[in-house]
Amino acid sequence: MADESEPASESMVDQITEKIKSHDSSSSSSSDSDNDRDEKPDAKIYRLFGRQKPVHKVLGGGKPADVFLWRDKKVSGGLLGVATTIWVLFELLEYHLLSLVCHVLIFALAVLFLWSNASTFVNKSPPKIPEVIIPEDVILGVASAFRVEFNRAFDIIREIARGRDLKKFLAMIAGLWILSVLGSWCSFLTLFYIGFILVHTVPVIYEKYDDKIDAFAEKVEAEFKKQYAVFDAKVLSKLPRGIKDKLP
Repeated sequence: MADESEPASESMVDQITEKIKSHDSSSSSSSDSDNDRDEKPDAKIYRLFGRQKPVHKVLGGGKPADVFLWRDKKVSGGLLGVATTIWVLFELLEYHLLSLVCHVLIFALAVLFLWSNASTFVNKSPPKIPEVIIPEDVILGVASAFRVEFNRAFDIIREIARGRDLKKFLAMIAGLWILSVLGSWCSFLTLFYIGFILVHTVPVIYEKYDDKIDAFAEKVEAEFKKQYAVFDAKVLSKLPRGIKDKLP
């Protein structure tokens, strides 16, 4: 009987030691995972254009950002539908703005006039025509926004024209040349419509796949720096010192 009790006691001891070891291993793994979580916030993650805020905050927040990111799908879809309708009318159907305004006014006036005169025979009151008054604050707000953007653009052009930054000068020349090529390929309305589509698609796609896009952009930036180093060694190093000092 003593021989049978000894293996039983040994098996109980083995089970207890195994439980202690499993508990220690699980606690160590959990502590390692906690350490990894603590280390993750310290790791610097690459963001496109040095972005440190969410995409919604970068776009200014509020209703415009909600529209660009499709937070309000009715408004975003309505604006996209209106823009598409305008582009189809003026670009594909070659409709003119003045003709469209006149035709819409003719149709609206005819319907309202006939309805007002027919109301006496139908015994229905004519429709109430709302009084349209454009608020002064809206006009001043739009004009102020355009004024700020135009002043900012003129400040950038003035800084580039001073000849202090060759890199910005070359980037501006390249951008204007690309814009002129695009202008020769399509009309201003088509170019504006393409920009409108990009504004309503690129931010929401970037917000959804920002990790993958940032990782790809990091690789592209590293490759660009490598090629720029080669260009610096072969071309920029041979330029006169005064021109090279203007480069960043």
